[in-house]
Amino acid sequence: MLNTSRNFTTCQPQHISIFIPIFLGVIFFIGFVLNCISLWIFWFRVKQWNSTVILQFNLAITDAIITPAAPLIIMYSLTDHWTFGTILCQFKVFLLSTHMYGSIYFLTLISIHRYFSVVRNDKRKALTTKPFITKLSIIVWGFLLVQGIPFFFFLQTSEVHGVTKCLSIHQNDQAVLFFVWNWIIFFSGLLIPFTITLICYSLLSRYILNVNPINNLTTVMVNKSVQTISVSLIIFIICFIPVHITRTMGVTIILFFPSMCSILEKVEVAYYITWTLSGTNCCMDPIIYCFASDRFNNTLTGRRSLRQRQDVSFRRSSPWSSLEQDNNRLSLA
Repeated sequence: MLNTSRNFTTCQPQHISIFIPIFLGVIFFIGFVLNCISLWIFWFRVKQWNSTVILQFNLAITDAIITPAAPLIIMYSLTDHWTFGTILCQFKVFLLSTHMYGSIYFLTLISIHRYFSVVRNDKRKALTTKPFITKLSIIVWGFLLVQGIPFFFFLQTSEVHGVTKCLSIHQNDQAVLFFVWNWIIFFSGLLIPFTITLICYSLLSRYILNVNPINNLTTVMVNKSVQTISVSLIIFIICFIPVHITRTMGVTIILFFPSMCSILEKVEVAYYITWTLSGTNCCMDPIIYCFASDRFNNTLTGRRSLRQRQDVSFRRSSPWSSLEQDNNRLSLA
């Protein structure tokens, strides 16, 4: 375990509002239901998987993976006292990390995929094929595993003011560890993916200005790609950016300015709020599936899309037919 020899002035931890566990319970339940429905549709209703389905299925898995840790998180929020031991603390943090950064990485891959499918469809078609996306998804899961495994070696629980803490900024004995890990993950797990997603959105938005307005099919498909990336950006802005900013401020203050308790109290309250908001991504991610394809949405409603009934020869003659067919297979039953 990484320790520091500095003497810290211990500030009083802030009390967790009862609203937080209630809100988390509602969010986790809604997210569990939505992602179970999404996984059921992907597994049982989508007969022919393509690269789009693979990415969205993996995103749904990252959202569902938080379920085993949800009861532990809610109970810890209720009492602010960790009574489940070090191993379960490490397991909870591992699932939290895999859930959050798995969502970030796959949202980023979905944005990249939409960009290459629309803008670079002819020149970079290999980057959107099913075999390539499958291998890329396996690499992401391997990276998530490597990223989370160190928690089982370094993360420990600590006694703070008579209560046990699990992953708290008030664990002074792990302040250096939290600070180093936070800055590494801030760049690799947030800044780089968000920048890539923002670039994809900007390029797609610029590209849509050059789309032939007469070709309604092309316009609809490009618009849906822009909407998909837009939802990804909204999820970043609401769920991921605020919690990373407040956490960075917290670990910096506790390490370098441990006597500034009044500021730390405000930052800690802000962190609890942003951390609670970060949990809403498991409810927002399913919106991606509806924007990515009409057929996924139609599977939920039981309706058939007008585009599904369009003349096959028109689709085959269109230069966008490969992308359209890729989108249509998303919910082919």
